Amino acid sequence: MVAPPLSVEPVPSLSDNYIWLLHDGRQAWVVDPGEAEPVQRALHARNLSLQGILITHHHGDHIGGVVALQAATACRVVRPAREPLPWDGGEPVDDGAVLTVLGRRWRVLAVPGHTLGHVAYVSEPAAAGEPAWLLCGDTLFSGGCGRLFEGTPAQMLASLDRLAALPDDTQVCCAHEYTLANLRFALTVEPDNAALQAHRTLCEAQRAQGQPTLPSTIGLERAINPFLRTREPGVRAALQPHLAGATDDVGVFAALRRLKDGFR
Repeated sequence: MVAPPLSVEPVPSLSDNYIWLLHDGRQAWVVDPGEAEPVQRALHARNLSLQGILITHHHGDHIGGVVALQAATACRVVRPAREPLPWDGGEPVDDGAVLTVLGRRWRVLAVPGHTLGHVAYVSEPAAAGEPAWLLCGDTLFSGGCGRLFEGTPAQMLASLDRLAALPDDTQVCCAHEYTLANLRFALTVEPDNAALQAHRTLCEAQRAQGQPTLPSTIGLERAINPFLRTREPGVRAALQPHLAGATDDVGVFAALRRLKDGFR
């Protein structure tokens, strides 16, 4: 039996979060609901029934609405097995687990770095021509990556390498609208990157019209995102004054992350 077409929409939440709404026209799942109310409004407007919640990590702006949504709908809650969460219950999953969500298989990928137990979810297309969808929380952003609140540069680099190896047309559903700020920093690293310049122009137009800049794609991020490009000679040359003698991949990545942390 062929699965119905999958719709994936960002639902704005808090100041700059996106709660991703996945649905087939009848049933829905949401990803990282930091608030319940925006989800409830979106479900009502589309006449959808909430079937489940996927959680990528434990930060409050990603889980604040889970308890209220589950209480109102008795939906499933899928949670990372290695993340400390402020309530019991749910279905813990770890690297390599496979879920069936809206008629599609989704693989769980451990992507530590932002937090130690952070996971991502990537779909297996149900039909020819359907892209894969990556629900990556705060690990990968368009033009950037998450801060290292708990993990090490080595862990984050390995996690980003894992995501960058996905097919180019994989749709990247990041959890924050950080794109323009990230691209502004990226252009200080690669000012002559034509793909990066063109994407900034597009994103500025999208935001001026109140539209999201997401989802991105893995192929695009490989072309514009300095955190996926730390092995490129031009990126390494730009970072040279900040390497303090580091020449290995992890040291270069760590220097880039420190530079971004201090960027204003």
